[in-house]
Amino acid sequence: MYIAMNRFKVIKGAEADFETIWRTRQSYLNELNGFVEFSLLKGPEREDHTLYASHTVWETKADFTAWTQSDQFRKSHARAGQPQAKPTSMGHPEFEGFEAVMIDDNRGKPSIAAE
Repeated sequence: MYIAMNRFKVIKGAEADFETIWRTRQSYLNELNGFVEFSLLKGPEREDHTLYASHTVWETKADFTAWTQSDQFRKSHARAGQPQAKPTSMGHPEFEGFEAVMIDDNRGKPSIAAE
């Protein structure tokens, strides 16, 4: 399993606009092999921003890499480079990628560890 996360520093007061952008965009993720799930996470509030993270789970790192090189990726990020009437985040998102070493869940499967 591979987890890809982007951390966003969302400007205080722009949280609702930021969430609307995500709720109204077409992601095309379900068209890709190896896609498992997506979450938009809202984290702690700081003095000047609120931390958010986009969180995708993939069956393999290769599946994630294929996503980043796909037409679906380009289409889903087409609006990202366009200027907005009012900015919602501070700077570019910070990417973090993780390969699963161990997975334990409550879906009726025994724990597994990557070898």
